[in-house]
Amino acid sequence: MGLGAAAQLSRADESCLGGPELSGAADAADYIAERCLTDAPHGRAGLEVEAHCFDPSDPLRRPGWSEIGDVLATLPELPGGSVVTVEPGGAVELSGPPLDGAVAAIEAMAADQAVLRTAFSDAGLGLVQLGADPLRPAERINPGERYAAMEQFFAASHTGSAGAAMMTSTASIQLNLDAGARSGWADRVRLAHALGPTMVAIAANSPLLGGEFSGWCSTRQRVWSRLDSARCGPVLGLDGADPATDWARYALKAPVMLVHTPEAIPVTRYVPFADWADGRVCLGGRRAGIGDLDYHLTTLFPPVRPRGWLEIRYLDSVDDTLWPALVFTLATLLDDRAAADGAAEAVEPVATAWDVAARNGLTDPRLHAAAGSCVGLVADRAPASLRAGMDRLVGMVERGRCSADDVTDEVARTGAAATVARMARSQS
Repeated sequence: MGLGAAAQLSRADESCLGGPELSGAADAADYIAERCLTDAPHGRAGLEVEAHCFDPSDPLRRPGWSEIGDVLATLPELPGGSVVTVEPGGAVELSGPPLDGAVAAIEAMAADQAVLRTAFSDAGLGLVQLGADPLRPAERINPGERYAAMEQFFAASHTGSAGAAMMTSTASIQLNLDAGARSGWADRVRLAHALGPTMVAIAANSPLLGGEFSGWCSTRQRVWSRLDSARCGPVLGLDGADPATDWARYALKAPVMLVHTPEAIPVTRYVPFADWADGRVCLGGRRAGIGDLDYHLTTLFPPVRPRGWLEIRYLDSVDDTLWPALVFTLATLLDDRAAADGAAEAVEPVATAWDVAARNGLTDPRLHAAAGSCVGLVADRAPASLRAGMDRLVGMVERGRCSADDVTDEVARTGAAATVARMARSQS
């Protein structure tokens, strides 16, 4: 059997209409805290990799919805078991299953990428792994009602341009890791956040957006930072001692984006979910139910999101010679106790330097030092299959360069359109 149900043009809206009614915000908080992290040994890893779809013969053209759908219809079964989805602007995402360890997840994703690239190449298209679309203006091609409603929500909240860019012009590498034992949750979640700025600087690969240099190494991170911090900012409380409570508090304060009636309807005024749960506000003609809460949680996009596991969302999409080394580095820094202890010490001075990392990358001395320490903790642990990529990563960090610097240099020489066309051909 071919890929079948594993190839989707859009993620299904993970909601049920209302469901059992919540008795109030306290009930909602308990529901969130009880389910947000799973108390079990860690060790599994899963990956989600996004790439922009381009026509290398006309890189300014955005391939259409049916055009991409026709390619996906030809896909054979993916050997690594990934699910394929299409983002609002036509970026194609592979979502791999949880496997035993980062190396297994990397190998499975690389195999699936090879099949996907071949299918797009055969159709005259290419997949480009950059953190932001360097060439085309924001444009939604995915007709899903969720995304149309999100556009209206962002427009009403005065973040329309950032919201449109986030949905249609950004791409990332997402690492999913087990939460681990409850006794270690606080340290593990704190470290996942503290590593963020350093890993943003290392992975930065989006110096342009919509045909213009932004002045930022990670324009993707910049775009996300311009959205409502109640929805997209870090989750941690003052001390991060209780990540489950922190997440419940964050989710209840975040404004409701969409209500299903059953179609997705944007909420165009600021309504914290707690107000809906407590009955102070009525949305969709009802009080909030469990289904509404489950759906609300899918509309929150912090850099580290608890979903039973830890969903780490802050890496720019980078090319195939580099992302395996980045993933291995981040997973090792979190899953290996000795590496985690060293990393926590190394990144402490820059643990909240998100904007500095996104703007300056590794040219910032403190981030450069933290990056060197973190990569040094991991480099010798990489297996032979990742050796070339790890050597490249180590060399880049030693020189204080990120992928954004290479993109900037190439665009300066040949122009953005030629750079994108070259990438589309080399990735196809």
